[in-house]
Amino acid sequence: MGSLLTGVSRIRWGALRDALGAPAGSVPPLLSRIAYGDAGTGRAAVDELGDAVCALGFVVGEATAPTVPFLLELIAAPHQSCTAEVLELLERILRTDTWHASAAAAGRPEHGAFRQQPLWEVASRAAVNAGRPVVEVVAGSIRPDEAEAARRLLRAMDEVRPFPELRAARSPAGRGVRRPG
Repeated sequence: MGSLLTGVSRIRWGALRDALGAPAGSVPPLLSRIAYGDAGTGRAAVDELGDAVCALGFVVGEATAPTVPFLLELIAAPHQSCTAEVLELLERILRTDTWHASAAAAGRPEHGAFRQQPLWEVASRAAVNAGRPVVEVVAGSIRPDEAEAARRLLRAMDEVRPFPELRAARSPAGRGVRRPG
């Protein structure tokens, strides 16, 4: 994949699920189109990738957190044509809390669909926050659209609080059991 995205092949994308529940094998080619395509190709790929890793703009998947470091690598690269769009996608990923809200509303986060999904949000949010130094550099860009998108993401990083811990899973006998992790 060229000098950018050299670590993409180390991820077992086919074993991961995207935000829509499909195998995440589409992620590497989309990242490549963002990195090496012209402006129109890159923007279309960001849009498609957004659907895969942050569906509807507020639902992350298992493949979201592993994708974030590559998005950060792309915004750090010079001469990217769609840096502002990638920054906006990172902000949407940072702000997602659908699985946590659903688990809290269900009152039983240890059951059903709420076992792994909240952890995907935690990992995705942490991955975006880990990129703060990169975003700070982009905030000083001479390109106004990039600088403004980076400043918005930095504000969001300051505003969005860490997730509360979900209640520990309970055994059928009512005694707490340790959650793996």
